[in-house]
Amino acid sequence: MNRVYEYQRRFLSICLVCLLCLAVYACGKKQDPMEKIKDLEYTVIAEDNIPEELLSKIEERKEDSFKLTFEDQGFLYICVGYGTQQTGGYSIAVNSLYETANAVYIDTNLIGPSPEEKSKPVASYPYVVVKTEFSQKPVVFE
Repeated sequence: MNRVYEYQRRFLSICLVCLLCLAVYACGKKQDPMEKIKDLEYTVIAEDNIPEELLSKIEERKEDSFKLTFEDQGFLYICVGYGTQQTGGYSIAVNSLYETANAVYIDTNLIGPSPEEKSKPVASYPYVVVKTEFSQKPVVFE
């Protein structure tokens, strides 16, 4: 009878060790919240295709730098404005738009005008509006 008890105790000990190893392994596999899950598909929207409510918000803010998001009909609009510039001819590059476990990240860059454009002193308000699938996650502007 003692041998049966001893085998049962060993079996339970081995099971507990296996469960402990499994728990340690599972805890170590947590995903980094900053790690990119996927690139998001997007479209840069021309001014005449921007929803009116969003366009009015942009008009209110365009003189200063701004970052805003807007949801409409199942889409997420992400807007980045660079404020008043002394000349025209600026463009904006969308370097990346991707999703992580906790957020959507966007990285944009203002590209300066050509030398010809710099010589024309006309104020401009460069901004970009990106349309992508809707997400409940917060947007982080890099």
